[in-house]
Amino acid sequence: MIMRFLKRIPAGMMVVPMLLGAFINTFFPQITGIGSFTTAIFTSAGANTAIGIQLFCLGTTLQFREMGGVIKRGGILLISKFVIGAAIGVGVGKIFGPEGLLGLSALAIISAVTNSNGSVYLALMNSYGDKVDQAAMPLLAINDGPMLTMLAMGMSGLADIPILALIAAIGPILIGMILGNLDHDLSDFLAPAGSILLPFVGFCLGSGMNLTNIVKGGAQGILLGLITCFVGGAFIMACDRFIGRRPGYAGWAVATTAGNAVAVPAVIAATDASWAPYADIATSQVAASAILTAILVPIVTTWWAKKFGCPQFPLKEKDTN
Repeated sequence: MIMRFLKRIPAGMMVVPMLLGAFINTFFPQITGIGSFTTAIFTSAGANTAIGIQLFCLGTTLQFREMGGVIKRGGILLISKFVIGAAIGVGVGKIFGPEGLLGLSALAIISAVTNSNGSVYLALMNSYGDKVDQAAMPLLAINDGPMLTMLAMGMSGLADIPILALIAAIGPILIGMILGNLDHDLSDFLAPAGSILLPFVGFCLGSGMNLTNIVKGGAQGILLGLITCFVGGAFIMACDRFIGRRPGYAGWAVATTAGNAVAVPAVIAATDASWAPYADIATSQVAASAILTAILVPIVTTWWAKKFGCPQFPLKEKDTN
């Protein structure tokens, strides 16, 4: 009964546990904060570990002979997500300064728009995509966290970012890929864990969210979520369709803000103190965007996949004429 319910919800295996974790963290945090294994597995304390294991296991699915298709498909999504987020954020920062436009700073915009929730993407690709779509998730994980935000702000001169901070996120993916290519039996053994970990990753990420941040982020946080989903998503979808020659459902699937992106403004502020005065409000705005896009993107992706086609719902011949 529970599985049937989760399968009826777009990306339900990840989104429902995430919202449940956010609800508990907002109103009853003492339930999961009792310590030991309960706190380790059911709070944000376990999020990075769970995501790291998930990336390692998914990395074992990246076979060298298939890397061309994975890099082409995932690379278009990764680059277009970065380009649109950096273009909007850097443009706002250069024209309007650190305070930004309509209460949205370059720090908040770049943090939200360049970072996608890889777990929502994977859940949607399990429902609508194929194996290549799913295998692209570790590549897309490069934008899940501070790396691309640091890159955008560093290259544009908006912040001073050390190079080593740009490298740290890809270790589990590379190690998994090497081991998976050395031993295909190991890849077969570990590959299912990428999907199995979805509800755990979702709950951990949700446990780092507070639903009141939608209120704290205010109208600017909601606006940021709408920009991330619809402005960023439309651009990524267009790149997916016209450059990748794909239906576009995967473009919408990455139009989220990663749960990890909530910590990015603080990371940037710790690296470049000139952004410290803007970090707190940017954090609440990014958190609002993360929650809002986790709800909107599965709905939009599901509608698009069914209307314009995907491996699980191919268009009929008359629909393609």
